[in-house]
Amino acid sequence: MPRAALKRTGTPPDEAEWTAIATRDPAARGRFVIGVVTTGIYCAPGCPARLPGRGNVRRFADWRAAEAAGFRACLRCRPRVEAAELTAAAVVRDAAAAIEAAETPPTLEALAARAGYSPFHVLRLFKAQTGLTPRGYADAVRARRLADAVAEGAGVAEAAFAAGYGSLRGAYAAAGGITPGRARRGGAGETITAAFAECPFGPLLVGATARGVCFLGFAGPREALLADLRRRYPNATIIADDAALADHVAAVLAFIERPRGGLALPLDLQGTAFQKRVWDALRRIPPGETRSYSEIAAALGRPAAVRAVAAACARNPVALAVPCHRVVGKDGGLHGYRWGLPRKRALLAAEAGAGD
Repeated sequence: MPRAALKRTGTPPDEAEWTAIATRDPAARGRFVIGVVTTGIYCAPGCPARLPGRGNVRRFADWRAAEAAGFRACLRCRPRVEAAELTAAAVVRDAAAAIEAAETPPTLEALAARAGYSPFHVLRLFKAQTGLTPRGYADAVRARRLADAVAEGAGVAEAAFAAGYGSLRGAYAAAGGITPGRARRGGAGETITAAFAECPFGPLLVGATARGVCFLGFAGPREALLADLRRRYPNATIIADDAALADHVAAVLAFIERPRGGLALPLDLQGTAFQKRVWDALRRIPPGETRSYSEIAAALGRPAAVRAVAAACARNPVALAVPCHRVVGKDGGLHGYRWGLPRKRALLAAEAGAGD
C-alpha cells in the first residue's frame, strides 16, 4: 500500500498513549498497536526500535486493524505473537483466579468450560504460562495457605487440615521440611531497609536485612511491591532508606542495562532447603544461557521434582539476583514469569545480544 494511503488510516495517539510510546511503557502492550507511516511497519508499545516522530505514528486497536490498513508486523517486538500470548495469559489468569478462590480445586473440565476451550487446550496453555498443571498450581496454593496460616499463629494441625491436607505428614512434605516455628516468626525481630527506584521495566523495590538483600521486585505499582514485601515478612520492621541501599540499587540498574556484567549482591535468602538448592542452581546459569525446569531438577538429583522446581522459581524473592528468567520450558519456549513474559523475553534478549 502506498505510504500516502497508510498515512490516512488509523488515528493519532492521544497524550497518554504517546507518553506510553515515548517511554516504552511495557504495561501498554496489548492495549493498542502503532503503525509508522514512513516505514509501513506496526509495533507494540514498548518496542525497542528507534522512536518514530509523533506525526508519523498512527494508533490501531490491534494487529488485525493495522494489517488491514496495509502495515506489516515488526520483527523486533513481534506484536502478533504478543497478542496471542496476552490472550493465553488472560485464560490462565482466569483459571488461576478460580483455583485461588475455590476451597476445593476445580477440575480441569470445569476450568475448560469456564474458558470455552477444550480441557487439553487449557492444560497446554496453563503449563506453557506457569510451568505447572492446574493440579500442580492448586497444590502450590494449598501449600501457601498452610504457610500463611502458620505464620499468622494457627496451630500446625489446624492449619494443615484447613488448607486441605489429609495428614500432617503431607503438610510437612509440601512445606519442604520448614519448621512451624520459623514460618510463624515471619521476620519478627528483623529490620528490613527498603528503597524504590525507577528502571526500564517500571518501579523497582529492593529490601535488605543486615545480612543482605532479601527482596527484589519490579514492574508493578509501588503499593503492590511493598505489599508483597510485607506479606513475605509480616512481623518485620520495614523502614525506607534510599541512601542506605544506593549501592545495591545502582548494581541492579547496571545489571538491567548491561546484564552480561552479572549481578553480585549479598543475599539473605529465606526459604526451605529445597528452595535454596533451586535458587543456588539458578544463580549458576550464566547470562545468555537458559535451562529447563527438568534440567534443573536433574542437576539437583531429583529428576521427578519438576513441579517443585517450578514452584520454587515462582517463590523466588529476589528477581534478577536469582535469575529465574533463565528457566524455560522443555521445548525452549518461554513459560510463566511473575513479572510478565514480555519482560522475560526482553531480559533474555539483552543477555543474549550484549557484546560485553
